[in-house]
Amino acid sequence: MSEENAIPFSRKLRIETIGEGKSCTVEASADERNAIARLLDLVALDRLVFDYRLAPSSGHRLRMAGRLSASVVQTCVVSLDAVPSELDVAVEIEFWPEGAFAALEKNAEADPGASLLEWPEPIKDGTIDLGKVVYETLATALDPFPKKAGASFEWSEGPTAEAGSRESGPFAVLEGLKRR
Repeated sequence: MSEENAIPFSRKLRIETIGEGKSCTVEASADERNAIARLLDLVALDRLVFDYRLAPSSGHRLRMAGRLSASVVQTCVVSLDAVPSELDVAVEIEFWPEGAFAALEKNAEADPGASLLEWPEPIKDGTIDLGKVVYETLATALDPFPKKAGASFEWSEGPTAEAGSRESGPFAVLEGLKRR
């Protein structure tokens, strides 16, 4: 499966329609939100909206500034309860023609510690895909370990084992099997 087919949210925009600049809002449909929720293992994705402004830059590049807002429900890593949250994320990104990436790749080879996170997105065949930007922004903005307020995990060795005793060590079960 190709990368573009893996993301169930696409909003392709021809760069010749941008002119001197363009402002718009992208909103995911219910079917798109459900597909994204399944991919990101969310309980629900009730709202996904992206407001943006695109402006031309030098070298046939585009600069985009926007704001992603979403209503998500994740699963608590402790209690497995639903954890609703609101996301509001600022987005700034550049789009470059595919040919302009050669210099970046050359610099990355020269400096292996260079970050790929700040690389621009490609302009492919005169189009950009805002859906991919929205999806990736949402995925990286999610809490990787959502926890319900007040939920806590307390480890217990069990009621009969005393800390540090031979019965509470990692081989206690094996020792019990050996005695049989």
